[in-house]
Amino acid sequence: MSSKKVLIPLPGTDFDPTEAAVPWRILTKAGVQVVFATPDGRAASCDSRMITGRGLGPLAFALVADKNGKAAYQCMMASAEFVNPISWASIHSEDYDGILLPGGHAPGMKEYLESKKLQSVVAEFFEAGKLVGAICHGVVLVSRSLSKEGKSVLWGRVTTSLLKSQELLAWGLTCLWLKDYYRTYPQTVEDEVRSNLKERRDFRQGPPALFRDSAEDLDRGYVVEDRNYLSARWPGDAHLFATRYLQKILT
Repeated sequence: MSSKKVLIPLPGTDFDPTEAAVPWRILTKAGVQVVFATPDGRAASCDSRMITGRGLGPLAFALVADKNGKAAYQCMMASAEFVNPISWASIHSEDYDGILLPGGHAPGMKEYLESKKLQSVVAEFFEAGKLVGAICHGVVLVSRSLSKEGKSVLWGRVTTSLLKSQELLAWGLTCLWLKDYYRTYPQTVEDEVRSNLKERRDFRQGPPALFRDSAEDLDRGYVVEDRNYLSARWPGDAHLFATRYLQKILT
């Protein structure tokens, strides 16, 4: 049993189920203690469209969580730690060895992405040199977190995030009936993250994101590592992202 303890903050609703549940499953299976945190200390709910495919049209099969993501989410929902989260106000960064930040694109994510409390917490983890992992829109939260010098904590680091091409493709395929469901903000995730980097070339796109990874096929995933910081692009990178995160938290 590991003595490591990892914090996973979530919004009250609309987080991506795969990006939260796959890391939870991989970490807890290895004996890492996971603590969830939500705005009010109540259990969060995911973006249900990513489970049901409701309203996603004929390409729902490609946009929703795959069988691995759905299975991990069902297990996570029944876990004691998910059902009994702490509140964001109760977070003390010194209590944890690392923080892991899932993403999600639906409107409920804004309270998470715009939270000054969470941005302050993320900055504290960077300042202390503790492990920080972010995937998809979770990288937006990281990029908005400021160091004591007033710059993004990603200034001078390399990162990835949800790609502009991925975001615009999903939006283009569904905007006629779902409007801006896939556009959390007018500015794309990639463009905002790049704007907070020291050099635009510090953003890494990686290989084409055509297929989702799995526990049996990690090579399909893509992760960028920079010292105590790991980033990934989309649910299709979740298994590799979580595996790399686990390796680093245990060292």
